[in-house]
Amino acid sequence: MKKLVICTLFVMQVVFAWAQQNPSLKGTVVDSKTQKPLRNVVATIQSTNQSTLTNFEGVFVFPLVTEGNQAVQISSTGYTSQTFAVEIKKGETLDLGVIVLEEDITSEQQLALVTLTENDLGDDNSGSESTSGLLQASRDAYQQAAAFNWGQARFRVRGLDNEYGTTMINGIVMNKLYDGRPQWSNWGGLNDATRNQEFTMGSAPSDYTFGGILGTQEINTRASHYRPGSRISFSGTNTNYSWRAMGTHASGMNSKGWAFVVSASRRWAEEGYFEGSDYGANSVFASVEKKINDKHSLNFTSIYAQNSRGKNSPNTDEVTSMAGVKYNSYWGWQGGKKRNSRDKDVQEPILMLSHYWKLNEKTSLNTNVAFQTGTVGNSRIDFQGVNNPDPTYYRNLPSYYLSQYNNDAGYVNQNDPSAYLPGGLGGILTPNLLSASDPQDATFLDPNKRQVDWDAMYDANKKTDGGNSVYVLYEDRTDDTQWTANSILNSQLSDNIVLNAGATFRHLKSHNHKNLLDLLGGQFYIDTNTFGNNSDQVESDLNNPGRVVGEGDTYGYNYNLYAIAADAFTQFKFTYRKFDFYLAQSYSRNEYQREGLYRNGYYPANSFGDSKKIAFDNFGFKGGLTYKLTGQHLFSVNGVRMSKAPTMRNTFPNARVNNNIVPGLRNEIISSADASYVLRMPKLKARLTAFYSKTENATETSFFFADGVSVDDGNPDTADETSNFVAETVTGIDKKNIGAELGIEYQITSTIKATAAASYGEYTYDNNPNVTLNVDALGSNTNLAPVTNYGEAKLKDYFQPGMPQKAASFGLEYRDPHFWWIGANVNYLADRYIDIAPILRTDNFYRNPESINGNPFPEATEARARELLKQEKFEDLTLVNLTGGKSWKVGKQLIGFFASVNNLFDITYKTGGYEQARNASYRELNQDASSGNPAFAPKYFYGYGRTYFVNLYINF
Repeated sequence: MKKLVICTLFVMQVVFAWAQQNPSLKGTVVDSKTQKPLRNVVATIQSTNQSTLTNFEGVFVFPLVTEGNQAVQISSTGYTSQTFAVEIKKGETLDLGVIVLEEDITSEQQLALVTLTENDLGDDNSGSESTSGLLQASRDAYQQAAAFNWGQARFRVRGLDNEYGTTMINGIVMNKLYDGRPQWSNWGGLNDATRNQEFTMGSAPSDYTFGGILGTQEINTRASHYRPGSRISFSGTNTNYSWRAMGTHASGMNSKGWAFVVSASRRWAEEGYFEGSDYGANSVFASVEKKINDKHSLNFTSIYAQNSRGKNSPNTDEVTSMAGVKYNSYWGWQGGKKRNSRDKDVQEPILMLSHYWKLNEKTSLNTNVAFQTGTVGNSRIDFQGVNNPDPTYYRNLPSYYLSQYNNDAGYVNQNDPSAYLPGGLGGILTPNLLSASDPQDATFLDPNKRQVDWDAMYDANKKTDGGNSVYVLYEDRTDDTQWTANSILNSQLSDNIVLNAGATFRHLKSHNHKNLLDLLGGQFYIDTNTFGNNSDQVESDLNNPGRVVGEGDTYGYNYNLYAIAADAFTQFKFTYRKFDFYLAQSYSRNEYQREGLYRNGYYPANSFGDSKKIAFDNFGFKGGLTYKLTGQHLFSVNGVRMSKAPTMRNTFPNARVNNNIVPGLRNEIISSADASYVLRMPKLKARLTAFYSKTENATETSFFFADGVSVDDGNPDTADETSNFVAETVTGIDKKNIGAELGIEYQITSTIKATAAASYGEYTYDNNPNVTLNVDALGSNTNLAPVTNYGEAKLKDYFQPGMPQKAASFGLEYRDPHFWWIGANVNYLADRYIDIAPILRTDNFYRNPESINGNPFPEATEARARELLKQEKFEDLTLVNLTGGKSWKVGKQLIGFFASVNNLFDITYKTGGYEQARNASYRELNQDASSGNPAFAPKYFYGYGRTYFVNLYINF
């Protein structure tokens, strides 16, 4: 017994002596409103790799810290981070006392974030929503400005499309194999359930994946990671929906090792901001976790988000000037209600099982299996042998009558260039319009004929012989079924080295077809193609000629796409007192195949059955270094070189009707680098980054009807065909993105904070890619190839479209100790450009189809061509936004509201647009432009005017 006492005293003396020699740090974290301790808050000593979590009492402890001046950051999801400058002295324990974390108001701002883009409003079944969604997890001043303020004008971080970022749920990649983009509406309306997020910027290292050059967002739905409690909210807005109700409950982990989270919401509108844009969405979420023991835990997550949204049309300036910015040509009155002909319907539920295995104190393995199935549909009107029902069809507009020419194209002598008399502006030849053309004949001039006439279509169908419909409503439908399995390993190999590794396997079957929704009063629909030139070409399926279809039937086109994608990565992170660095590498393989279910009349030998398989192998390497001058001043660089497989969309250029694969298709090559200076002080935080990225060998596809596209018909004695429906494929596209970004946040007083952000970019095309056209009219002619190579498109130094290349923001926020706050910011957005048509920049633009030798149009001049092909630049704009809110503690409940007003001064502005490629030759385009009111002018999308968002909530 005496020996035991002596031994115990000796150990205590050693521990006491060690404690006297080695300093420590601790603190207690509580919620500012409830004053309750917060569990699992992350405390980090920024100049080291040391971090720890608070316990159930809200206490964190660093038993051993380095002496000297340090910066300590306290952060937790849903709260505003705090940073403290501390001085650690030898042999002393520093107690930071009670640290109060305030609710992060950006979590409320996320509810008001609208993430629709021009691509999302399009007619394909891709995801393609704004990259601003990728930024929701970040609290950086620059990234907040990009998401909440600049996103209104479709700003893209570093000018990159979101296919270059990676979005994950529990380590499962959610980017679609079809187009590489996430379908955000798959979990739309579940903001409370998806708040637990981790974000990495650019090519910085992620614990879950190799990632892309835009960044990585990981959404964690593990039930035990949610703060226990319940929340009910109700919102009103005038954006894409009018009302939203949501409820969420998280149980926390109970004594038997069970935890669960449930959430549900509904969003709806009879009409959104634009005319006729109805909206209805229902979302349900459930996550259940069972802690088996200290090493193993299972979590099951299910997500169902059904969304139906009426689209709004892009319009020419001519249409907008007559009908207004909110005009939408897609809807019409039926039975006293507005009915939209272009609905997008999405319902793709997700089921996910996750196993968490703590192998030991330093190593963990997360394995996930996910299953996703469901449908995406985009509806529109189909018609046969009757007038186009679109009220903005070019023959319904005054510009059509103002741009008509005599048979000699308005020129004195087509064969004598000297006879071309100058006239009009800039040497444009004066149009010789048909005297019989009367703009007053345009039906669009009548305000009562500016919408879809549903009643007229019903009447037309009732008057046909035999009851066959000549107008129907159908949807372009995609039914996807995908299995995903992956494992992610994290291991602390030593005090300074961490290993992240993972492998993923995905298998996709994608069924694509036309689905007949509504016969519009008729009895049946004949499945033929009225554009066909012979008995074979009119048939959608030669295996079943003369098919008659009804509602719910497949017709038109019908095929499956199959994809297998596998990838693996390893990453080593090294952390030292002054330097951190990382090295990562990846390998991936993608295999694609098309299975045609119809034998198309244009391509009888190349549409039915399996295409050949095509496979792509890719590698990636990246690394980065951070130099910590002090805990407050950091310098970092990142670099990546990787290849990326073409998406399925860009592999099969005309998948609806044939098995063609883009000739010579290659992997995309991506290079990127950035360098940053980061300042982290208690009152001042800032980041300045310079970046560069280049993508090579990209491929893009599009579909349109073109006049002036010369296609060699094989007969040297006749003029070539110049009017065709075409599938355009542009290959070998190089893009260069270079610029800088700045974010500053300064706490002026304890209640007033100022933020500033700026982005400067030059995003251009860096080469002249190749253009090919797939013309269906040649598909069944065995003597001609349906794919015509038009050679180079002169795109070099044109600007990439669809986003501001320059942006700046300044904001002030007042946060009162009595739990109310208000903020305002001013945003300047500049250098926004239209999407150009590549076919107009090829040599075909100048080629005269009347010339047997392929000579250019005699009237064509370089100066006029430059004028016609100049890329349109949109006006710069300034937008002012306001935000505010307040909360009250009533008993054990917390009641609050959040409100925002965007575009306070109701500025009208274009968010994007595209050139129409119908006039694909110099003469056609010149004549149209010379009329003064072109019939095929560019079409534009418009941003919201003044909008509001109000959210009321109760936490209990």
